[in-house]
Amino acid sequence: MRLAVAVVGLGAVLAYAGAGRGEEEPLKQALALEGAIVKAVERAEGAVACILVSRSEAYRRWDKLDPQGGRREPGRLGGFQMPDGGPFRDAATTDLLKRLNLAATDVVPDAYGSGVVIDPSGLVLTNYHVVKDATKVFVRVPNKGGWYADIYAADERSDLALLKLIEMPEGPRLRPLPTLAMGDAGKLKKGQFVIALANPFAAGFRDGSPSVSWGVLSNIRRRVPGEPNDAERRRPRLHYYGFLLQTDLRLNLGCSGGALLDLKGNWVGLTTAQTALAAGESAGGYAIPLDDRMKRVIEVLRRGEEVEYGFLGITLDRAGKAGVEAVTNNGPAALGGLASGDRIVAINDFPVDDQDDLLLNVAAHLAGSEVRLTLQRYGEAQRNTTVVLAKSYWQANGPVIAARRPAPVHGLRVDYTSTLFRGVAGDVNGIPSGVVVRDVLPETPAARAGLRPESDIITAVNGTTVNKPSDFYAAARKSATVELTLAEGGRKVRLP
Repeated sequence: MRLAVAVVGLGAVLAYAGAGRGEEEPLKQALALEGAIVKAVERAEGAVACILVSRSEAYRRWDKLDPQGGRREPGRLGGFQMPDGGPFRDAATTDLLKRLNLAATDVVPDAYGSGVVIDPSGLVLTNYHVVKDATKVFVRVPNKGGWYADIYAADERSDLALLKLIEMPEGPRLRPLPTLAMGDAGKLKKGQFVIALANPFAAGFRDGSPSVSWGVLSNIRRRVPGEPNDAERRRPRLHYYGFLLQTDLRLNLGCSGGALLDLKGNWVGLTTAQTALAAGESAGGYAIPLDDRMKRVIEVLRRGEEVEYGFLGITLDRAGKAGVEAVTNNGPAALGGLASGDRIVAINDFPVDDQDDLLLNVAAHLAGSEVRLTLQRYGEAQRNTTVVLAKSYWQANGPVIAARRPAPVHGLRVDYTSTLFRGVAGDVNGIPSGVVVRDVLPETPAARAGLRPESDIITAVNGTTVNKPSDFYAAARKSATVELTLAEGGRKVRLP
């Protein structure tokens, strides 16, 4: 309906603008725009799914839990098969099972969203808030049917999650799913026409068919409306730094995780209904841009890994620009020669105009990345320096969800020591050398040795100095027995 009205309205505008050029020309232009939208939708809609979510704990009554006390790996939700009927099933149980069966097309789900297929094998990208705390997730794809899904990898900071479809034992063989041509949101301009494909209020929960709306790109580099609370200031999500696309589209509940397209049908953003979730009014809807920064994050999720954000180790001055007030001892900035009074004007030739630019681009270049900083001091010529980013501290609400985490060594996983840093840049202690113990699995050699997560720091493995997790795993996997040197007193620990 909106599409027809909008095209008619546009036709009227073109008719006015095209006065004197013939009566048919404005209509041709309107029909050309209409045709472009229809063609883009036809190409893309098969890759936009409706996601149904349950957060009920009642599944435990029928689910076959994993061994080891019923503990599952984070994100592994599994499918759900309706149990056989029996003489003991009462009306209340029957009604409960009906509501738990997300595969049924006659039950409106309690929670829902949208998703975009990014791999024909069955990987679907959505917003993290859509599936946060989910106990079951079901994905319905247009003309392909539906499947339960696990959360393959998730990242709360970018509000992205990647689902992996589960082929049900009695269902048809999973066929290759259509995907979208990925565009470059970094080249978008204000005023461009954009198209949204999503499932407002779970409109496609029966057949998976997404709804379409279209409008213009109102602005770029926008934050979600409203002031962040104290918790968000302490744990800033990427949205906080103002990188969202703003459109004049109204994105209601259920539109989170939908596809934002340009007129050629290229996928340029993932729609988010954050404003609707906050029960607020705003000028239009928002989308996460598919620019180089977010493509790096999505690629990490596609590999099933944890997203590790970059850390530079500086305190910024209060002038609003990217000026360095202090430098963290032994951090990437200090090792790269940065000092108080420097101003960062570019990262890998990407201009840095303010602190949000700096914080966003350092984070999104990810830990372990080598980046080139262009620096400016008052009265001096610009200079370049190269730094290798460490990992920023980020305490997510819940366990890490990543299908492919590093295999533990004798029950031990490690992390960058920069994740311990909570102080102020310039602190004489700074970032310690080595790697910090992150996970100690119960009843393993590491647990029996008394190693302490987020406390013990390992400086060497079998006499080889280690300063990154990759250093640790490379050295520790060379032999069946490892000798760890701890920072505290140089104590030696032998595993197993």
